[in-house]
Amino acid sequence: MASAQAHGAALGPVVAGIDGSAASRAAALWAARTADRRGVPLRIVHAGDLDRLARFASFETVERIRRVGGVHLAEAEETVHERFPYLPVERDFSTKNPVAALHEAAASGDTVVVGSRGRGGFPALLLGSVGLALAARSPVPVVVVRGQLDRPDTGVVAAAVRDERDAGWVMEAASEAESRRASLLLISTWNPLSPMGHVVPMLEELDAVTRQGQARANALADVIRRAHPSLTVSTEVDADSGTAAALVENSRRVDLLVMGARHRLMEMGSGIGHVGHTVLHHAHCPVEIVPRPPEAPGEDPS
Repeated sequence: MASAQAHGAALGPVVAGIDGSAASRAAALWAARTADRRGVPLRIVHAGDLDRLARFASFETVERIRRVGGVHLAEAEETVHERFPYLPVERDFSTKNPVAALHEAAASGDTVVVGSRGRGGFPALLLGSVGLALAARSPVPVVVVRGQLDRPDTGVVAAAVRDERDAGWVMEAASEAESRRASLLLISTWNPLSPMGHVVPMLEELDAVTRQGQARANALADVIRRAHPSLTVSTEVDADSGTAAALVENSRRVDLLVMGARHRLMEMGSGIGHVGHTVLHHAHCPVEIVPRPPEAPGEDPS
């Protein structure tokens, strides 16, 4: 197990949520590979939701839930150790619901990993409610494992960015790229119709907006290069399609797509937005959602 450092600071431990489903097994293996690469332990968590169920379930049902949870944890650990025999693995059966259990299990600096859907969903539900709730509100980075995990590595980690205001959370993507010995691609996307509503802008106006977007992406890349001088950082500005469609398409050619989620102060609902929802449902690679600083009500999120 190698030790991974990111600009002098070690990347944190990895927490994987498992429920016995094929998606959670894939998530556990992805998490194990990440933990092994970072040189940190892996913690696998199964949530029995007994704090709620025990109020009305029979003793036999409660004991069966505990027993099945223990089996799922043992099977997940065995699967991990078949691939990573020397990786330290901790097992945790929680009586909380899955979202609360994973929030509790993850300390500051950790990364939570979950599958794209769990045992409770339907095949047509591309992203389970647990993964969506975690990605929207987690105080730590959350990875939703998607795509074909046995495809060859591309050696590229991508981050969906806007400008230098993203520098804080993008450092997480930079650290992850360094731990993988990969490069970092900053993708800045925008819809050609967005600056003027539904009025098609003139070509020279499109060119000006594109140049501005490229300048902002380059400025952010310079910030990251100063913090991570050994990391190869490149930029790409896409104005040919909508933001969500462009990110989903780009996810075909990278190993990990990283996005920022802003938790709005004094507001209800998800901080991911429609772009994040679309990417989490349709990406062709694992997607990492990193918390961004909260924004006040009425603040421009762009």
